[in-house]
This record gives sequence, structure tokens and C-alpha cells, in this order.
Amino acid sequence: MVERRKPIPIHEAVQRIMAYPLKEKVESVPILESYERVLMKDLRATHSVPSFNRSPYDGYAIRSIDTATASRDTPALFTVIGEIGAGQVFKEEVGPNEAVRIMTGAMIPSGCDAVIMLELVHERSKTEIEIVRKVEQHDNISFIGEDTKELDLIAKAGTVIHPGVVAQLATFGQAEVSVASRPVVGILATGSELLEVNEPLEAGKIRNSNAYMVAAQVLRAGGVPLMLGQVPDEMDACMERIHNHFNEVDCLITTGGASVGDFDLVPGIVKRLEAETLFNKVAMRPGSVTTAAVKDGKLFFGLSGNPGACFVGFELFVRPLLRRSMRAPAHLPISKGKLGVDFPKPNPFTRLVRGKLNEQSGQHIVYPSGLDKSGSVVSLAEADVLILLPGGTRGYEKGADVDILLLNSHAGSDATWETFFSL
Repeated sequence: MVERRKPIPIHEAVQRIMAYPLKEKVESVPILESYERVLMKDLRATHSVPSFNRSPYDGYAIRSIDTATASRDTPALFTVIGEIGAGQVFKEEVGPNEAVRIMTGAMIPSGCDAVIMLELVHERSKTEIEIVRKVEQHDNISFIGEDTKELDLIAKAGTVIHPGVVAQLATFGQAEVSVASRPVVGILATGSELLEVNEPLEAGKIRNSNAYMVAAQVLRAGGVPLMLGQVPDEMDACMERIHNHFNEVDCLITTGGASVGDFDLVPGIVKRLEAETLFNKVAMRPGSVTTAAVKDGKLFFGLSGNPGACFVGFELFVRPLLRRSMRAPAHLPISKGKLGVDFPKPNPFTRLVRGKLNEQSGQHIVYPSGLDKSGSVVSLAEADVLILLPGGTRGYEKGADVDILLLNSHAGSDATWETFFSL
């Protein structure tokens, strides 16, 4: 008997999934391993930056009052009494008409209240310079705390660590960094038609691209893929593989067998697991037959065997679960664009078209990245956005304003995303 399925809106499917968040876990990693991990503790400045008054340029540290009457006709003469390199400290007090040669980043010596850049100085000898202009007090001095004051918030928990954050971690002595543990995602491909990637192509067979695609998506989302291999369309073999690894993963994904035909395994998997079905059809194209179920607080996703539908199902439903467990922005960031082509054919369901984004005169122009069919693999290679076309009775014309989801960004959306999809 064919299973009856009632489609639910995308936002409702998302809400049902997010009601079962993964448990947050924290671990400490060396700073060199922190890139693209998610910060789990607020980073606060442990000291002011700069922590001393310093020179931002190569030049001479002086007393500004000694240049009060300086001009080309009556230059101010200074005796050079020393030199300070970065990391050095000049221990003497600088007196009237004395100067100290100073390098970028070096500490301002006692008695000085300004720095004049090297190119504005006439060096008469190694021990004597002249200045032909008035220098104002505090010229070219970077003062204590000018960049950051002690205890200032530098980066919030949930920040994805990029090179700029790594620089801050190093600045404040964070050799070990508290980051979110990466959730482990089990990936099992089902289908008697599947070959491994290193096997020669046979009539009626296809290579298993979905599992590797999903593994890459898991990595991009910040998780750890656990490859569970592939099994034919046989329930016992499928369940044996699932039972052997169910306790090793934070959530489980199968690809293929998600529809309602005789060889589709997902309904049987849910039943055998004694899991609660959250949904088994979503009002969207592609990926309408995506299934989500929960067993003992752990989520199972039955994604389509069609590459495009599998890809979209992961980005909309699995990605936010993983990201939220690491306190990172959960959903794909939303932007605006204009259609570069016509979509004349209406669809009752919301369509998520794999697309590529072009920048033209400051506007996002979006085009399909290839064949707009759920079975297309090639269209995924160039896709950097999903173009959103809400369902209805009319198509869309070239130039129409559309919403787009950005696929290759660490930014994200939380508060507005579910509301957005309720339109």
C-alpha cells in the first residue's frame, strides 16, 4: 500500500526540526587548529591595545613645544640623543631640543609628546636634525587603549573563526581556544544502482555521488562526516548498517529510497527504528519527499536520491541543526537579486533553483547554474545561490525581484528565516 503524504510548508518543517536541537559540546584546540571552528566563549581583551603609547611611523620623537616657532626661515634644531627600535625602551628623559630616532611600533620615550615622520625631517648629521614646521602635541602617537581597551568584547561566542579572529586570539595570548565540538553526521547511501567512485561504469548503474556531496556539505557546515558506505535496496542490510553505527553519530542521513515506490526504504527505516515522523513531504521543489524523524532525541533524515533534491534538503534542514549546535548562525543568509531569465512555468510549491550570481552595476543578477531538474549533478558545480520562487499560479519574468540564499557564506540568519519562508 502506497504511503499517503501530506506536504507541509518549508518554515513548518524547519520549526519541527529545530525543536530537537543537538547537544552543545565544547573542546579546546590549539590556535593553529582553530580556523573555521566556532568560538564557544566570548573573547575579551586581557589588556589594552596598544598597551603603551607607541609610534605608528618611522621618525623622531620630540617635544612639540620645541617647534612652536619653526619655519623654513627659522628651522628648529634638535640634537639626536639615541635611537629606539621596535620592542626597545629608551630609559632616559628627553629634554629641550632633543630628539630620539624612533621606529614604527616603538614605545614613546619619556618627555616626548609627538613624533615627526622621517620624510619631514632634514638630517644634517647623525646627531643633528632640523624641523621647518610646527608639530602639534600628540601628533603621530598611538595611545594606550586606542584600538581596544582591557575587557572590551572582541568576538562573541558563536563567531566563526577567520584569520582576523585568529590575530585577536594571538594578540590576547589564547594559545588554546574553546570551540564547539563538531557534530558527527552518519551518511548512508542506499540503492542497488550505485557504484563506488572508483568502479567502472556499467549499464543501468550510476556512481555514488550523493554521499560524497553530502559529506562535503557537512564539512562546510562545520560537522564531521562519518561515511557508512552504501547498501542495496534491501531493508535488512540497511537496518544492520544503521544499528551498527546509530550510537556513533549525532544525526543520521540516508540518501535515496525516500519516495513512495516499492524499493523505497525510508518509510520502513522510520518504522523499524520506532522513530516519530516529523514530516515526510515538504511543499517545495526539489526535495518534496524529504523525510525527518526523531528517535531518542536523535534526528534521522531521509534525503532524496536525486542530487539536486538531496543538496537542497541538506541545506534547508540538516545544516541549521548542525550550525545551531555550535551557536553559529543557523540558516543560510538571505539576500536580494533580479532574475536574469524567464521562469514562465508556474508551480504550486516553492521552488529553490540552483543558481549562480553575477554582479552588474551594483545589483545581484541570478541565473540557473545549469539544467533545472532535481537529477542534475552538473548544475551543482557552479551553484553559489538558491533562487527562491514562491509557489503560485503564475511564472516569473526576467528582471523580477527575487530572494536568494547564499551558499558559500559563514554569515547566517536566525530571527527572520522561518518568517521569510512562511510567505
